[in-house]
Amino acid sequence: MVKKIPMRTCIACKAVKPKKELIRIVKNEQGVSLDLTGKKNGRGAYVCSDIECIKKLKKSKALQRAFECPVADETYAVIEEEFLGKQN
Repeated sequence: MVKKIPMRTCIACKAVKPKKELIRIVKNEQGVSLDLTGKKNGRGAYVCSDIECIKKLKKSKALQRAFECPVADETYAVIEEEFLGKQN
């Protein structure tokens, strides 16, 4: 039996990659944030683990489309800071 690998699409660059290679961003009652565990409750969207895709989120307003709600510029900045913190 062949085990299927879950695939997801990056909302910034539209690349289709295995779920484990992407970072999940979640929208829940607390707002929009990175979900490094992949287990937080809420609506999820995926982005490549690449600073260029993280920066492209704000430019293309990809989170606003994915979550169908307004996303503040500060939220994009926090997501970028969390991503950069994860890199170190």
